[in-house]
Amino acid sequence: MAINKLRDLLDAGEFILAPGVFEMFSARIADRMGFKALYMTGYGISVSHLGLPDAGLATYTDMVSRAQTIAAGTQTPLIADADTGYGGLLNVRHTVRGYEAAGVQGIQLEDQEMPKKCGHTPNRRVVPVQDMVRKIEVAIEARRSDDTLIIARTDARAGLGLDEAIQRGRAYRKAGADVIFVEAPESEDEFRRVGQEIDAPLLANMVPTGKSPMLSAETLTSFGFRIAIYPVAGVSAACAAMDRAYRHLRQHGSLIGAAHDTYTMQQLHELSGFQEVWEFERRHAEV
Repeated sequence: MAINKLRDLLDAGEFILAPGVFEMFSARIADRMGFKALYMTGYGISVSHLGLPDAGLATYTDMVSRAQTIAAGTQTPLIADADTGYGGLLNVRHTVRGYEAAGVQGIQLEDQEMPKKCGHTPNRRVVPVQDMVRKIEVAIEARRSDDTLIIARTDARAGLGLDEAIQRGRAYRKAGADVIFVEAPESEDEFRRVGQEIDAPLLANMVPTGKSPMLSAETLTSFGFRIAIYPVAGVSAACAAMDRAYRHLRQHGSLIGAAHDTYTMQQLHELSGFQEVWEFERRHAEV
């Protein structure tokens, strides 16, 4: 469980860099790195847990159970993707309360129509502004602690243009959202405009080879952004590493001579928590 509060970090003016985590190996590795937050990626959960694309197929139950496991097993504040809130206004209330009880400190809700799609894929459509405003109002009313951040994401840039996305960001901030997330600006100038024209803590989504350019923390900070998430940083690296390992094994019949980096069994034991098991067995061993 987290030992720091995400809201305190935001209020202190710190820039929050959050790598994407999608299961407990990724969460525990990232948890040790000194990041100020972790980001539970819906894309990564959907693919790794269900083997399905991030297209609204992961349910509230799928996501909140993963959030609870990750939050309980880490000490870094957790931001979690909650898609559209998994339904209507009653579902949004249920989602916020469930995520909050699971230990999530930042809950991301978006204005896409259901079923939603990954923000770096085509053919995304958004609901009317007022529908999302009501979701934000319900989310704020539902949370039991003011320390829980409500992050409002708009996907309007893709289909309706940046002007509409900025107008929505302003409306969502006025409705009470703590952080505004304009998904997938398509140039550095667009990121700059978002920072200039929305008076709110802003979140940037950095997806290598996605629709947005990669910008440094320094550049994002200069534009007024306060949080940067890297949802696929772990899952893309893990997939590449597994591809290399399995390919070598298939071609050579063993891992002898494999050039890829690997953890030793001792490192895996340590990461998975075997020390606690061994200490328990030592203390309670039959004499």
